[in-house]
Amino acid sequence: MALRLFLDSADPKAWQQWLASGLFHGVTTNPTLLRRAAQPCTLDSLAALSRTALAHGIAELHLQAWGATTADMLRCGQELAALAPGRIAVKLPVTKQGAAVARELVGAGIAVTFTACYEPHQVLIAAALGVAYIAPYLGRIQDQGRNGLAEVVTMQRCLAGLGSSVRLLVASLRQPSELSHLAAEGLNTFTISPALATELFGSEATTAASVQFESDARS
Repeated sequence: MALRLFLDSADPKAWQQWLASGLFHGVTTNPTLLRRAAQPCTLDSLAALSRTALAHGIAELHLQAWGATTADMLRCGQELAALAPGRIAVKLPVTKQGAAVARELVGAGIAVTFTACYEPHQVLIAAALGVAYIAPYLGRIQDQGRNGLAEVVTMQRCLAGLGSSVRLLVASLRQPSELSHLAAEGLNTFTISPALATELFGSEATTAASVQFESDARS
């Protein structure tokens, strides 16, 4: 499967800056990112944000459903998916409630992304339900004193061993070296912050060579 990069941001200014680059397959958001971007976590607000994001030409927008009960979360997921049928992936936590909602949404042909994945065995839930993505939080796993890189690779091997079509959407990445390490292990789907996107272009040697090229061209 081809590389898919997502921009992990709910800030329209970051979308304006980065989505024109052509690097990103889509955008991922969640209620925490909405709060940080001073965007209300309401259906009306997400409808407006969806129009803005999709106008940049991305293939997918991932929006997280919420709800105190399974019925509430299911209704929210259905409403989010209806904002742009075929282009919205509904994010759900890998909980018993999230799994119940995922079953209904997947059955209705709606793409689902399981989020807040911390354990390798959780990818078995994703494979069993046939969701589109599951997102392990690499950095937060490592914050627990665990070898996050090794555990994410194990997750990928589980999915490959099962012949599952679920894509491991690695989140909470903090360094470009983590992407290259995981890519070398065959992982191909990542969501990154605008700050990390900037770091991808952070080679001083490349910048110096570029400046030299321009100088030589003028001379």
